[in-house]
Amino acid sequence: MAEIGRRIRARREELGITQEELATKLGYKNKSSIAKIETGTNDIVQSKVVEFARVLNTSVAYLMGWEEKKNPNTNKTLSNVFSLELKRFPMLGEIACGIPKYANEDRESYVMSGTDIKADFCLKAVGDSMTGARIFDGDIVFIRKQDIVENGEIAAVVVNSDSDVTLKRLYYYQDKGLLILKANNPAYEDLIFQNEELDEVHILGKAIAFQSDIK
Repeated sequence: MAEIGRRIRARREELGITQEELATKLGYKNKSSIAKIETGTNDIVQSKVVEFARVLNTSVAYLMGWEEKKNPNTNKTLSNVFSLELKRFPMLGEIACGIPKYANEDRESYVMSGTDIKADFCLKAVGDSMTGARIFDGDIVFIRKQDIVENGEIAAVVVNSDSDVTLKRLYYYQDKGLLILKANNPAYEDLIFQNEELDEVHILGKAIAFQSDIK
């Protein structure tokens, strides 16, 4: 049994929580997912470890086997240990880091991350057009709602009359009636919109942070 699975099971049983109850709290469809994680059959991604720690009232360090204390509150006397405050961000689907695609909204899903991220929602990156900005396929990108961004900032942009959405660096030249969306990967060409084409484009918000899983 993997160490993290063993610790999840031990902590769950210590709290008197069933596998089915834990699955519900974490958004899994059934208890079999929890059973597979506890036995080491299924791996667990980094973002989910944070959620397990929150629900089980323990620390990520304990679940990962880095420390023996179960309750993070017991570490308050240590000057180099800090509690991690978490916030739920609504996951609104996927955003293309490549060719623009439709972003399916899924307001039932949430991602847990630090409260220091001042975002309104998040999207899952798909593709490799933003690898130069260290945003890779599968990363979670946090978006702050705003209609305008500065030139060169990364934004979630809806194009083609609300049917497609993409993540790119934005450059807008009002005097020329020109908007350019640039990838951070030389394999991709710029997306250019001029004059009346600008009516098909609007900014969802500015990308302010991203979250990657350790692979």
